[in-house]
Amino acid sequence: MTPQEAIAFAQENDVRIVDLRFTDLPGTWQHFSIPVEHLTEDLFAEGIGFDGSSIRGFQSINESDMLLVPDPSSIFLDPFFEVPTAVLICNVEDPLTREPYSRDARYIAHKAEQYLRQTGVADTAFLGPEAEFFLFSDVRHNNEGHTSYYKVDSPEGPWNAGTDEQPNLGHKMRPKGGYFPCPPNDQLQNVRTEMMQKLMDAGLQPEVHHHEVGAAGQCEIDIRFDELTKIADKLQVFKYIIKNTATEYGLSATFMPKPIFGDNGSGMHVHVSLWKDNRNIMYDESGYAGLSDNARFFIGGLLKHAPALLAFTNPTTNSYRRLVPGYEAPINLVFSQRNRSACVRVPMYSKSEKAKRVEFRAPDPSCNPYLAFAGILMAGLDGIQNRIEPPKPIDKDLYELPPEEKANIPQTPGTLHDVLMALKNDHEWLLKGDVFTADMIEHYIAYKMKHEVEAVALRPHPYEFHLYYDI
Repeated sequence: MTPQEAIAFAQENDVRIVDLRFTDLPGTWQHFSIPVEHLTEDLFAEGIGFDGSSIRGFQSINESDMLLVPDPSSIFLDPFFEVPTAVLICNVEDPLTREPYSRDARYIAHKAEQYLRQTGVADTAFLGPEAEFFLFSDVRHNNEGHTSYYKVDSPEGPWNAGTDEQPNLGHKMRPKGGYFPCPPNDQLQNVRTEMMQKLMDAGLQPEVHHHEVGAAGQCEIDIRFDELTKIADKLQVFKYIIKNTATEYGLSATFMPKPIFGDNGSGMHVHVSLWKDNRNIMYDESGYAGLSDNARFFIGGLLKHAPALLAFTNPTTNSYRRLVPGYEAPINLVFSQRNRSACVRVPMYSKSEKAKRVEFRAPDPSCNPYLAFAGILMAGLDGIQNRIEPPKPIDKDLYELPPEEKANIPQTPGTLHDVLMALKNDHEWLLKGDVFTADMIEHYIAYKMKHEVEAVALRPHPYEFHLYYDI
């Protein structure tokens, strides 16, 4: 849409409030609202000011003034507010220079797409994320100097099989038994269907919804692929709608990767294909699993740079509670067709040239999607540009390999600290085309180390009392 068309859209839908949204460095949507009378062509040209020093990972207090510039093509109607409200996703600019803000993740995603076209490798990157999440009926947590705990609950939880629910009807999930059961075991069909409907109303194209393996309320709703920045925008819309629809049903949605011990965590498998002149350059009928050389080199780049890339695709300390053996987590840095125990999988549902793609299975939905998707593209492009051969594909269950064979397979790093250090030592491929900047990467690492790695490391863990209190 043009600014004029966005204004007309608001008028046609009797909009009274316009909500302006943007993404902070960790990946969370921020917003403020203005009367619809302020939705003018000048707003799209001149932007509107805000305090950048109050946003996580943005400016220092002595350089706090920043601008939000709405993207007219992003407009949609918010499905939750009582007063008719249109939402606009914004870019961030410096008010003095009017240059895009180097730490604005959406700008980085735009630059990644521009760089792709500059390389001549392809003109379009399509990505399709599969974001899993949990729905809980009760969530409690507290962290103070003298106490720390969390507690979540779900009516589906196996631990509720013996509770007095007056009456307890007995339809609880078995541990790791949540994949595809029908009601009454699956108690979340209606809320997922409502989520799907609201996603469609907001302009997204959901493809399927279902219960996931996690017994206590784990769900998945897949949305149709799109171009890199557009799908990152849509993932932000997706998370917003999932969370707020859950609230309407008296539930709480979380995209935290591993909220429950002993059961599967939530991943976000990302499907990627590159297209040039309306042709999928990932396809070659004669290649392994129908992959072209470019697709194979793309995989080589993903696997080579995975330790550093995970700093963006798996950016929380909790991400590494999921990336452990035994819970279908893709920790093995190899690729394979159909094999879900590999870090990169080649889906074989269709032999169609248009459907050929690679699936990067390590990411999780706690990421900032603009940074994660840009990073995935840049790693793959580096693989193509340098003709990086991945290890030979392994078409067997990697979890069941003999120890001597398993020892030769590299695995994902085990902590957020490890991947941040990997990023520090391996990021030249991100600087190509000025997509990521050295300043942004340095700032990102420092922010994550201070506010997450060190913050978690300094605090006693509740399980440590079990292990050590009576020493």
